[in-house]
Amino acid sequence: MTLPQVPFDDRGLAYGDGVFETVLLRQGEPVLWPYHIARLVRGCQRLGIPAPCQTAIEATWQDKATAPLEVLKLIVTRGSGGRGYALPDAPAPRLLSQRTVFAPMVERWKNGVTVRICCLRLGHQPALAGIKHLNRLENVMARQEWRDAMIAEGLLADQQGQLVEATSMNVFWQQRGQVFTPPLDKCGVAGTLRRGLIDQGAVSEASLSLELLPKMERVWVANSVQGVWPVHTLLSEDNVCLQRFQGDRHDKFQTLAHRLLGYAPTPIQ
Repeated sequence: MTLPQVPFDDRGLAYGDGVFETVLLRQGEPVLWPYHIARLVRGCQRLGIPAPCQTAIEATWQDKATAPLEVLKLIVTRGSGGRGYALPDAPAPRLLSQRTVFAPMVERWKNGVTVRICCLRLGHQPALAGIKHLNRLENVMARQEWRDAMIAEGLLADQQGQLVEATSMNVFWQQRGQVFTPPLDKCGVAGTLRRGLIDQGAVSEASLSLELLPKMERVWVANSVQGVWPVHTLLSEDNVCLQRFQGDRHDKFQTLAHRLLGYAPTPIQ
């Protein structure tokens, strides 16, 4: 595959001036496509970037599938031009895409994962909250905090200690039998699987401080590509065990989420 060359003056490269989507393709068909398109368009609108036409976007996945499962990454930048941070007079947005063969980490569906609380705290910027913009330096810095392969994800909170998300996934918890996820109106990425679960009435938004997280009945991290990973062990910033959560052989939340993604139910070990 020949990848497109991004010019030096592309604003996505220079400033993170753009948005992206990561889409699961099943037999060449995009999963949760309406949610991905809606978030892409919303992100372009928020940044003031003319969104690519629907035909151009859909052309990125309409070639013949190369594998049963693939991941499509879409990037939209404002294009080239402008002096410094000033916008170009006539922006010409640039659409880039790449497809790669994919296999989910099924063992993490079955056995659950260990996650740790990150030291880094997310800053509030409501103007960027929820969208998947290209400047993800906070997440990159948070992911640098551990190298232990046994730790699958890191949980991020804001400056007030309120749980927001994981470094590349959304986070969910169960309390009194009901499943919740943090509101993302100040920071964080509003995932498409998260949106689908909220629309189905399976998940409600609620705030939760980090200090209360170990007291929850169950915790999961999830996104629209990897699916749902049950959390069995929660570590502190210093890698001290804060809680070990009990699994459920028939995880109803995971089953519902995986149905949206087309993944078969996987009993927990």
